[in-house]
Amino acid sequence: MRKKILAGMLVALMAVSMLTGCSGRPDNAKNNSAADDSKKKTEKVELTVWAGAEDREYLKKVADNFIKEHSSEADISIIHKDMVEGECRSNLLGNVLKGADVYTTTDGDISAIAAGGAADPVKNADTVKNENLASAVKAVTVNNTIYGYPITADNGYFLYYNKKYLKASDVKSLDRILSIAAKNNKKFAMDWTSGWYLYAFYGQTGLKVKLNKDGVTNSCNWNSTQNQIKGTDVANSLIRIGKNKGFENTTDWLTGIKKGKVIACVSGIWDEAAIKKMYGKNYAAAMLPAYNCNGKKVQMSTYFGYKMLGVNPYSKNKEWAHKLAQYISNEDNQKLRFEMRGQGPSNIKAGKADEIKKSQAVQAILAQQTYSELQRLGGNFWTPSSNLGKALANNSISGNLQNYLDKIVKQINASTVQ
Repeated sequence: MRKKILAGMLVALMAVSMLTGCSGRPDNAKNNSAADDSKKKTEKVELTVWAGAEDREYLKKVADNFIKEHSSEADISIIHKDMVEGECRSNLLGNVLKGADVYTTTDGDISAIAAGGAADPVKNADTVKNENLASAVKAVTVNNTIYGYPITADNGYFLYYNKKYLKASDVKSLDRILSIAAKNNKKFAMDWTSGWYLYAFYGQTGLKVKLNKDGVTNSCNWNSTQNQIKGTDVANSLIRIGKNKGFENTTDWLTGIKKGKVIACVSGIWDEAAIKKMYGKNYAAAMLPAYNCNGKKVQMSTYFGYKMLGVNPYSKNKEWAHKLAQYISNEDNQKLRFEMRGQGPSNIKAGKADEIKKSQAVQAILAQQTYSELQRLGGNFWTPSSNLGKALANNSISGNLQNYLDKIVKQINASTVQ
């Protein structure tokens, strides 16, 4: 009897042992899974973003939303450090290891940043291509690789005007604008002391200035005697405009508008709020007009630029940096950027939003984009082109005009190596 009882107990113990063994693995897996989830939730991710001080309020709102949306995945903190877009390149290449995880830069600098090994290729190239304007995608592409997330498509210039004096049909012609301005003792204002604006008269003439393959020197033919529209044709047209009583060469058109003196000016979206307030119900914006050049009607052009977000390849949280850059650049946040910062979107769907369609300035710069090109210039362009603009505006060129243009172009094309 005792043997039967002992045998029964042994069978029971073996059964319990087998049951425990079978159920042990799922329990352990469950515990490990819970531990992994806990680890994921408590993972600390710190990201630094370089952007302009004026973006602080906007980026805080976007960052807070990003942190909230990913709160179940990681404990994220995002630090905004002020950095002017134009200074990002030098600061980043100066010490990329101390650079921000995500930084704001421009199309003019992204090539150098990528060449310097400070830009990580985007992880979702097709998404960037499909969601943004083709020109914006081109601006962030270096040697067939996309190195940034476009966030704006508005860095160019167009025409602001006062509807009290000028009709929509009037602003298609610069000669018409100047005539009406002179007749009313008013001014059309533009800055000819900057080659950036002076380019407006050359962009559609066939006369070119571009950066050479060395990435440093320029190739300019604004003095051409062979082009259908010669360098002297453009120069003489600008001298004629400069003499017009309705024209003013100035960098301060805002003061002129405030005083009721300026009824039209060439500027960018950054001046929209101020000009809209001063012109009031008579505020309007349009693409640049055409001007008369030796009997030919030439459409004025603009240099066009884009802002973008880059990701530091040495970021300790590179995957999260890409997620944040993509998030900031998405449709909803480009709409929010327009609402809070007044900047035009590169995102195609965002650009079709009703509130953006109502912005005359955004629509003007988008229309002007057809007559534009990316700014790719070496440093020697700026001083000679400024001197050219001032001389044409003041009609202060003595001697042979062709010789003067040859001298200016030689300076623009000069090697930086002495």
